[in-house]
Amino acid sequence: MASHDNPVEEFRRVVAATTRAIARDQELDVQFGAEHNTLTGNTLRLTKPAIDLPYHEVSQVRGEADAIALKLRHHNPELHEKFAPGGQLARTTFNALEQARCEALGAQRMVGVKHNLEVALDQYCVAQNFENVADRESAPLHEVIRLLAREAITGMGPPTSASSMVDLWRADLEQKAGGELSSLANLISDQEAFARATQDMLTSLGLIEKSSIEDQQEPDLDQESEDDESGEGGGDSDDEQGSSQADGGEQQESLDANGESTGDGSDEEMMDMSGMDMDSDASTTPGGKWRPEFDGRNEPTDPTYHAYTSEFDETVDAATLCDEEELTRLRRNLDQQLAGLQGVISRLANRLQRRLLAKQLREWTFDLEEGLLDSSRLERIVTTPMHPLAYKQEKETNFKDTVVTLLLDNSGSMRGRPIMVAAMSADILAGTLERCGVKVEILGFTTKAWKGGSSREKWIADGKGIDPGRLNDLRHIVYKSANTPLRRARKSLGLMLREGLLKENIDGEALMWAHDRLMARPEQRRILMVISDGAPVDDSTLSVNRSNYLERHLREVIEYIQTRSPIELLAIGIGHDVTRYYQRAVTIVDAEQLGGTILEELTDMFDTEPTTRHARSQRRRVS
Repeated sequence: MASHDNPVEEFRRVVAATTRAIARDQELDVQFGAEHNTLTGNTLRLTKPAIDLPYHEVSQVRGEADAIALKLRHHNPELHEKFAPGGQLARTTFNALEQARCEALGAQRMVGVKHNLEVALDQYCVAQNFENVADRESAPLHEVIRLLAREAITGMGPPTSASSMVDLWRADLEQKAGGELSSLANLISDQEAFARATQDMLTSLGLIEKSSIEDQQEPDLDQESEDDESGEGGGDSDDEQGSSQADGGEQQESLDANGESTGDGSDEEMMDMSGMDMDSDASTTPGGKWRPEFDGRNEPTDPTYHAYTSEFDETVDAATLCDEEELTRLRRNLDQQLAGLQGVISRLANRLQRRLLAKQLREWTFDLEEGLLDSSRLERIVTTPMHPLAYKQEKETNFKDTVVTLLLDNSGSMRGRPIMVAAMSADILAGTLERCGVKVEILGFTTKAWKGGSSREKWIADGKGIDPGRLNDLRHIVYKSANTPLRRARKSLGLMLREGLLKENIDGEALMWAHDRLMARPEQRRILMVISDGAPVDDSTLSVNRSNYLERHLREVIEYIQTRSPIELLAIGIGHDVTRYYQRAVTIVDAEQLGGTILEELTDMFDTEPTTRHARSQRRRVS
């Protein structure tokens, strides 16, 4: 399907291209599907809007994306760290004002970006319930200061939903630091000057001590003095000044003193695309909740992961979710798709089969004094009956009795080509390994309903208690058990193509479920392969718990399996970087690579003993 026929795909394409253009980073990897925006290394993950592209969600994603792109373009992390204060509130406020500076540079230059940032900020203030803040104690001071600074820099007042909260502090803050606030507008193109002015403002507000600013500058003065004594002070001073100017120039490359473009023409591209912004990060969301460096993700005081109720969860055989006639039709559809890929993947399957069979060949030790009688030595036995070396024994093979579990993400984001390729790959993999005497189990995980189902209804009926935990009904699907021959389970794999099956994904519990099933197996070697296209997402759960509630549990489960379990774990991410979760992981950018990647990874696993492979495990990406 062409991108112009799919509005969501067109939106993703334009948003990603615009983000890279604004950030001036063509290597930036923009992905969609996360439950909140994150920037990890050079990979940006954005919240995916609903399929009907509602205006408020589209505008919010655009604004958040613009905020991140502007910070990537205009922010110097080393310079920022040099002037950042030490106190938590002071540092949080300092970070927020730097983000406001970067956003102001974009808002001045591009009308579309300005609008997107305004919409995203308004959505954030509404989500944080700022309109119901009635007293100073309830108002987050760093948010108030940021909104006042934004007003001073851009002339735009706070969103309606936050205006009353800002007014609670306005008179007091403007009396103490009104002059410093007013001076910020003229300094936004110079990060160092802006940082010094921010320090002065924080000092006036009593958030940092003046002596702490002097302490930050003292090492530079000492170094300059030492350089002067050694006769090298002038040269180093010039170098430092040149470096500072270079840093400043890098941050200002698109604007001169009059706010005019000094770039190489790419600003026109940015202006043309500015109405279609895109990506965001949890730490750089416009109006986003600024946090200290440690955001509490691993605090022991966090509530432990739990389900509000598990009475509505189910583990079912795939064949029970669909009538026989529909299952036959779905399987026929899968077979039609398999016909087109059979040639390419069969070659890989044959390669894996040869490797496995080679490891299972019987080897013998000859000319022994005891063991089985060697029939090839019968002549020697007749002619020399007292010859002792006429026996043989079979060597112990290194190939261990093995079982492989394939755990497939059956969430809504897998809909379309990804789930089709996953089903085809599972079919081919099971057939190949079965011929080699390796048992295969194929499992899937999703939820029974969108946005909660019966679990959420029970929670509401019980009075909406705090920290309810997981609030959705799990559906774990057994497509093929390890002891079931593929010929009897082939039809069940077609269920993955059924419309309406794919909903939300709670990866941590699914991973533990698959792990426990493997632990109950008698095989010596057990391999768990997870295929997913994103982080765990369940709107019902995340709306009433911490935003990282599901992700944190997934990390805990992975850490347990990788460090304390005999099971070998491998993950394959489809368009999603799963290397940040799993020790052994591969990221593919196209679902068409899935079949080949699975077989290549399994070939590698069988070629190497588990202990050796674990020691040399590394994160990889398939391009």
